[in-house]
Amino acid sequence: MANVLIKNGVYRNTPVVNVSFTLVKDLQTGANGNYVTVKSNGYFGPDHDTVRIRVNGMEDIEFEGNPDPVVLAVAETDEEVMERIAERFEILHQMTRATIAGDVRAMIVVGPPGVGKSYGVEYELEKSGLFDKISSRKIKYEIIKGAISPIGLYCTLYKHSDANNVLVFDDCDSVFQDELALNILKAALDSGKKRRIHWNSDSSMLRREGVPDCFDFKGGAIFITNLKFENLKSKRMQDHLEALQSRCHFLDLTLDTMRDKFLRIKQIFRQGQLFNDYDLSPEVGEEILAFMDTNKNRLREMSLRMALKLADLTKVSETNWKALAVSTCMKGG
Repeated sequence: MANVLIKNGVYRNTPVVNVSFTLVKDLQTGANGNYVTVKSNGYFGPDHDTVRIRVNGMEDIEFEGNPDPVVLAVAETDEEVMERIAERFEILHQMTRATIAGDVRAMIVVGPPGVGKSYGVEYELEKSGLFDKISSRKIKYEIIKGAISPIGLYCTLYKHSDANNVLVFDDCDSVFQDELALNILKAALDSGKKRRIHWNSDSSMLRREGVPDCFDFKGGAIFITNLKFENLKSKRMQDHLEALQSRCHFLDLTLDTMRDKFLRIKQIFRQGQLFNDYDLSPEVGEEILAFMDTNKNRLREMSLRMALKLADLTKVSETNWKALAVSTCMKGG
């Protein structure tokens, strides 16, 4: 096993500075920030064997010896991380355009909340539907947020069943946890030439809405979610999800650490898109990002929304916004 030097960390309020441990798991992100899992080797007493030491990021750790390349990913520079993230979001735009054109049947987009997943998809959809809006034609896409019942899903698929229609399920995770809804989606996105969906129970809702008990679905679908499918405990539901994934292109935006999320925010700031609705000087924008970087493990979330909350506070008080942020945006504030 490889050893890791903790240059600056904390374990249960105990500072850990320049101490070597046996590495168990590389840098990970949890509810309370970044941490490295190590063998205590008696450092914290006989009752503590495998422990998680909290750190700010890769800058607080140093690997010794020859770590297993399968376990330990090569450290990236900030610029390399931002380039990787930019490439993933460009793929998101390309795949959305392909779904609109009918070249791609379905796509699942996975990433943490507040990093701009929905924005990229909605941008391409609105651009494609601009002429339909101008000419008052039926819009060929619909974005569904929140919960949806299986029969509601069936009706929605029918209303957008024509070719080149696109349904977007944005944080609509109830469809991933309902067996009937998953069976409907599997039929709608099947790899065969004809994708016929059936509703085999009598329904007054279908009669009221004028929806037949079977139809062919020719449209496309995009699922935007924060859900990690592998974390679902039900083996039966995992089997359904695997079947759904086999029918879809799967895009993980690879924003797995606090550092990744912060650099995504920094990337949007560099592009001039983060505070474009605010009358902020570049210096104040830089100050907000510096504040987020310094306090990344104390903020309630690391997201574009958090950056905008901090920008709101600068309008409340140009001189005291940081104190307001400590009270309203931080854990234990």
